[in-house]
Amino acid sequence: MDTIKMPTWLRMALVGGVVLLIGGAGFVGYRWYTRPTTLTVAVGSLDGEAVKLVSAIAGRLTEAAAPVRLHLVQTSGPLEAANTFASGKVDLAVVRGDVGDLSQAQAVMVLAHAVVLLVAPPGPAVADVTELKRATIGVVGYEANQKLIKVLTDEYDLARAGVSFKALTLGDAKRALDAKEVRAILLVIPLTEKYLAQLRGVFPHNARAGPVMIAIESAGAIAEKERAYESFDVPKGTLRGSPPIPAEDLTTLRTSFYLVAQKKLGADLIGDLTQSVMNARRDLLAELPVLAQITAPDTAADAYLPVHPGAAAFYDGTRESFLDSWGNVIFLVPMIVGGLASVLAATWKFVRPVETKTRQEALDALYALGPRIRETRQASELDEIEHEIDRVLRTQRSRPTADDSAERDVTAVNVAAHRLENLIHDRRAHLASQQPGVPGS
Repeated sequence: MDTIKMPTWLRMALVGGVVLLIGGAGFVGYRWYTRPTTLTVAVGSLDGEAVKLVSAIAGRLTEAAAPVRLHLVQTSGPLEAANTFASGKVDLAVVRGDVGDLSQAQAVMVLAHAVVLLVAPPGPAVADVTELKRATIGVVGYEANQKLIKVLTDEYDLARAGVSFKALTLGDAKRALDAKEVRAILLVIPLTEKYLAQLRGVFPHNARAGPVMIAIESAGAIAEKERAYESFDVPKGTLRGSPPIPAEDLTTLRTSFYLVAQKKLGADLIGDLTQSVMNARRDLLAELPVLAQITAPDTAADAYLPVHPGAAAFYDGTRESFLDSWGNVIFLVPMIVGGLASVLAATWKFVRPVETKTRQEALDALYALGPRIRETRQASELDEIEHEIDRVLRTQRSRPTADDSAERDVTAVNVAAHRLENLIHDRRAHLASQQPGVPGS
């Protein structure tokens, strides 16, 4: 089959277009592969502190060009954040371990610990929850603390003791205490100076008397049944140093605020997120000391909130190394380069103009056909030889004849072709005479 002839400029244009197309596709693919991934995170708290902290982390991730970025979805509190997460509307959420449906959650990190405090105004000492009979307890964050209320009610049989609970805000707590509307207040807060100062402002105190912190002595038993909690001892003098409040270490409950991720998110993505947040924590620690509370979650197989595999790999130091991640690529690159070299060679052959045989080479090719004609034993071979002669003549016809020497070469080629045609004719006749039933055979 004859080669399709194309002008050199068209060949170059085609190859240039292919190169630009491949280069553009490679650039787009690279940008797509290296683009940062943005994850939505539901976060909310009664005082807005959680939103402030996560906003600071999100801003730092953007400044550091981290591979993972955060887009905040603000909610009214931990309960709404947990519900938003459970509905699948966000990728991440800041949740409290005892609030909402966390069946689809896997822990990325512990952001803070929150301690259950039951505090009464100055007065007679109250050693344990069992001494609060026929009392009304004001609950700060009533909706978020429904599980805690139920746990305490069931453990101490508070319904039979006539204890009731009333929703309060921290701002209304002082008024409610002064008006004797509540006997004590229940709240769950991190033991940081900011929250402790707010709590001190609720209760009147003097040099001799101060608020009474009530122990939850059954904290250990509760923690065994409700794994969202753990028993915790509030250190002596936490609320006030002199005289110390509490006077001795006080047993109570503690839960945790987690950053959780959907189970469906990939391990590499969450591993990048964990590493990026930990780096941001280090950078922001001087500005926001509360970030010092960020720690790794429980990585045990039976943990209350299972850790996400990507986060676990970061904490355990088992994330894949560069060679683990790119070993196959490194192995395949030489093979790909070799393939590209073959493609380039074929491209060069395609782009390079087709070299037409000189007339001397054409004559040599024609002369080489003579012995083949004399030795052939099949008419089909003679047909193929005739095709070869035709191709040589067509090629030579396209060459210019600029002088007398070129015209003589053309004549020589034509004479040689004519002689070969005679040989083919004679050989056909000879082969026909060799056929059975042909006269003279």
